[in-house]
Amino acid sequence: MAAGQWFHGCRGQILLSFVLGILLESCATQIRYSVPEEMEKGSFVGDIAKDLELKPHELLERGARIVSRGKTQHFILNSRSGGLVTADRIDREELCPGAPKCFLNLDILLEDKANIYGVDVEITDINDNKPYFRAEEVEVKVSEIARPGMRFPLPEAFDSDVGVNSVQSYQLSPDHHFSLYVQSGTDGAKYPELVLERALDREEEPVHHLTLTASDGGDPVRSGTARVRVTVVDFNDNAPVFTQSVYSVTVPESVPVRTLLLTVTATDPDEGVNGEVIYSFRKIAERTSKIFQMDAVTGEISTTENLDYEESALHEMEVQAEDGPGLLAKAKVLISVSDVNDNAPELSITSLTKSVSEDSLPGTVIALLNVHDRDSGENGRVMCSIPENLPFQLIKSYGNYHKLVTVGALDREKVSLYNITVTATDWGTPPLSIDTYIPLYVVDTNDNPPTFGQISYSVYIQENNPRGASIYSVIAQDPDSEENGHVTYSIEENILQGEPLSSYISINSDTGVLYALRSFDFEQLRDIQLLVIAQDSGDPPLSSNVSLTLFILDQNDNAPEILYPAFPTDGSTGVELAPRSAEPGYLVTKVVAVDGDTGQNAWLSYHLLKATEPGLFSVGLHTGEIRTVRAFLSKDTLKQNLVIAVTDNGEPPLSATVSVTVAVADTIPEVLSDLNHLSVPEVPSESNLTFYLVLAVAAVSCLFFGFIIVLLALRLCRWKASKLLRSGTSHFASVPASEFVGIDGVQAFLQTHTQEVTLTMGSQKSQLLFPRHSYADTLTCQKICEKNRPLSASQNLLEGKEDSNILQVWELMPREF
Repeated sequence: MAAGQWFHGCRGQILLSFVLGILLESCATQIRYSVPEEMEKGSFVGDIAKDLELKPHELLERGARIVSRGKTQHFILNSRSGGLVTADRIDREELCPGAPKCFLNLDILLEDKANIYGVDVEITDINDNKPYFRAEEVEVKVSEIARPGMRFPLPEAFDSDVGVNSVQSYQLSPDHHFSLYVQSGTDGAKYPELVLERALDREEEPVHHLTLTASDGGDPVRSGTARVRVTVVDFNDNAPVFTQSVYSVTVPESVPVRTLLLTVTATDPDEGVNGEVIYSFRKIAERTSKIFQMDAVTGEISTTENLDYEESALHEMEVQAEDGPGLLAKAKVLISVSDVNDNAPELSITSLTKSVSEDSLPGTVIALLNVHDRDSGENGRVMCSIPENLPFQLIKSYGNYHKLVTVGALDREKVSLYNITVTATDWGTPPLSIDTYIPLYVVDTNDNPPTFGQISYSVYIQENNPRGASIYSVIAQDPDSEENGHVTYSIEENILQGEPLSSYISINSDTGVLYALRSFDFEQLRDIQLLVIAQDSGDPPLSSNVSLTLFILDQNDNAPEILYPAFPTDGSTGVELAPRSAEPGYLVTKVVAVDGDTGQNAWLSYHLLKATEPGLFSVGLHTGEIRTVRAFLSKDTLKQNLVIAVTDNGEPPLSATVSVTVAVADTIPEVLSDLNHLSVPEVPSESNLTFYLVLAVAAVSCLFFGFIIVLLALRLCRWKASKLLRSGTSHFASVPASEFVGIDGVQAFLQTHTQEVTLTMGSQKSQLLFPRHSYADTLTCQKICEKNRPLSASQNLLEGKEDSNILQVWELMPREF
């Protein structure tokens, strides 16, 4: 066992990448060992750890492994001792037949930094093969007239071993007529020859039997024998002679089978059978004998198989020419095979990473490739390349190794799988190439937040929606994969009208569907502002938000509400006054109504449904003003009952009705007197006016008795009436008239409104004032007025002192509608 030797040859390579500016250095140390052949499996070859200046355990930590250059791996690494040992028995003759030196090459790969170290192991020969002859018995023909001293070639022995273990000597069994002469060639080979010592006599002894022994120089010495039969032939005094001692030819390895390579020629001056020459191979390797054939008659040498320059570039053989009697001549034939580019490059992946994170830094090693071409010269020179549009680069490393590294940023959302095509092309003519495909998966990182399709969302929903109904669906896209792309939705908590926003709206965390938890009322809530948050499940999680405005649309769910005239609370019927002298177009009163809806759902229209005297009054379609159409006639009934309908413009429309009683009289006492003697006109039985007239008579009677009681009370209060008289004609302003005077059960029901009527003594017309207030203000006014209890008519009259001033007080009282 030979000790390991270091053969230090450190070659530095510095490659400056034009993209990354990364300085890559590769220093290779060539290690050489020597080991005899036929060693047991597991035999020690060399201490790799020591020669690499590493400790044994560092080999395992740094991922050391053998990258064999051949198909069979003859050595393995002992991770415990750090030594290189044999993987099986090594037969030098099988690996390097006939070669004076036999080397096995392997590479040591340290995967942590992708460093390669070359190792050459010389397989030394041992004497495990003995010499042998191709034939166990050979025949040598010697003419009986041969002179002593003539030499006759003998067969050469072969030995698979080399050096001293090959054939070193020949011996011939003792004989009186023959001796042995061994000739040494320029290449060190030994050629045995039979030397005639004494003249032969065919008639005395026609055949001589000899034994030729070949021995090697090994320890112990091995030998092989062949039987030599010497046949004494009749006289033939001329042996064949070749025209050349050496024949040589150079042919390309691509020549087809059965191609004629060369022709050898030998001449014999003898005549007849003694001059007939037969050609044959004399000395030829076993493998070579299967590739070439020789025509025994013509001496033509041709191919029987395809030539392979990579297997053997030179074929050397000896040919002989033998005449009929057996005289021989020999010549050497050299057939040189020239290389053609018939082998495509071989590309193997030594180390490979199947996936890489998209946030990997430039310069990350993806694969370590080894390229080889069996051809020689330019035909064996190989160039590796990858497509230019990829974020990768090939960098030449030690020997024929190349590193595939990243040179740009990776984005899995753009490209998740790269099928990298590595092309190895030689420099031959025509060039040959091979493609190797490396699949590389880009592993996702959470580098993309969820994104919504819009900057903001506007959603519309009708009021009175069912609880739990879905409103809208928001979707956020995340181009990441798996958990990094799994999006969950939530709503940012907020306070709306004193309550949590989550009590109004909820969202499905998986689908992004929004649900209404309440039935919304447009009159209470017009819109809802909320912030939807989309968050992925990455680590750390990324999120984004979008604003969503929920607009509640109005429905016609509120009927008109009549503010004036309002229904009295004591069961009486309100009465409006109209003087008999009223001209056409006189404003009697105004129906005031509001609608809680908005838009066209709150557009109100007024219609006169029913009247005691059709054609006497009209109602403004949009104002609700009740006006006279014509002048009053004497035949017209003192009390006119009107039914007014207020309808909105919704779909379907909603409406409300109100009954208005109009008393026709110039003065209030006249109204009371006339109402006391009021006769009910006949009306058709099918009309409902009869019922209203009966109620009116009863109300007037009650008002009459009440008025008498008021007069008695006023006389007891003269002192207060005198104060009233001294105050002149001042008006009783600010006296509410929501419940007015009544005699005989008739009550004038005047509700506070946005207009004011003033009655004066002796006037034939009433003054009507319209303040600039909207219907919405009227609703507010109604609420305020309900808090202050209005003065009744009897209470107002009790404050007077004189009977004669009562009418004046009534006429001076302001009326508010």
